[in-house]
Amino acid sequence: MASLKSRRINPDKFHKSQLKFYAILIPVSAFMVLPILFIIFHAFKPIDELFAYPPRFFTTRPTLDNFKRLFTATTESNVPVSRYLFNSIVSTLFTVLFTLWVTASAGYVLSKKNFKGKDTLFTINTLALMFVPVAVSIPRFLVIVKLGLIDNFFAHILPLLAMPVGLFLVKQFIDQIPDSLIEAAKIDGASDYYILMKIIIPLIKPALSTVAILAFQTSWNSIESSAMFINDESLKTFAFYMNTLVSTTGNTVAGQGMAAAASLIMFLPNLILFIILQSRVMDTMMYSGLK
Repeated sequence: MASLKSRRINPDKFHKSQLKFYAILIPVSAFMVLPILFIIFHAFKPIDELFAYPPRFFTTRPTLDNFKRLFTATTESNVPVSRYLFNSIVSTLFTVLFTLWVTASAGYVLSKKNFKGKDTLFTINTLALMFVPVAVSIPRFLVIVKLGLIDNFFAHILPLLAMPVGLFLVKQFIDQIPDSLIEAAKIDGASDYYILMKIIIPLIKPALSTVAILAFQTSWNSIESSAMFINDESLKTFAFYMNTLVSTTGNTVAGQGMAAAASLIMFLPNLILFIILQSRVMDTMMYSGLK
């Protein structure tokens, strides 16, 4: 029995047979962490280290001067950097919340409701996965113009609510929920809203976590809305400001430090969110295709 237990493919506790995996995974993990460490250290380098030759990976004299210059800088229209950051935080927060609600509601309807055109709608959503965002830029612009959302803060949010990949994952996840569970709730008098909030959403949290990460990354890194739909500088986002900063001052001495600090600010929220939700993302990838 003891010898059988020691030969299990996946031991419950650490076993010396796992050392060969650690011998491979630890060096690979360390190598993959290097770009993350470089972004962090690069943002805290003083000017002389930013332009040192040969380039240095670590910084010997970390400083906050790059961040101070970034947040004390103003654009030609006298809009402070903090305003761009505030716009990004607010628009990203609402985009994630609304995307989760729209995706969960649509996934529930397409999975558990029977109506004419249901399969056609899901087929259209699946076909939409083939189109890159730039392919729908012109139709998206025409819709925003028709809705009168030019120079409106909702222009940051509304175009990003349709997420075909998110709907696909959530719908596949809801397909695994037994119909008998929903029928029992209906017999007890539960409404569709109650079923969605109290039964469906708690059971599909892994899929919603994946959608949250995708929606966050899309909104936080988006410059399209600020470039195409917003003319008022005070309504533009931090991602747009960073893109402008790199293109206008990226080749200057001070601009290099500011760009490094801005890059870290853009990168850290994505990293933190993924670290928090990565286990649920793995669950989604594992089960979303199963029935």
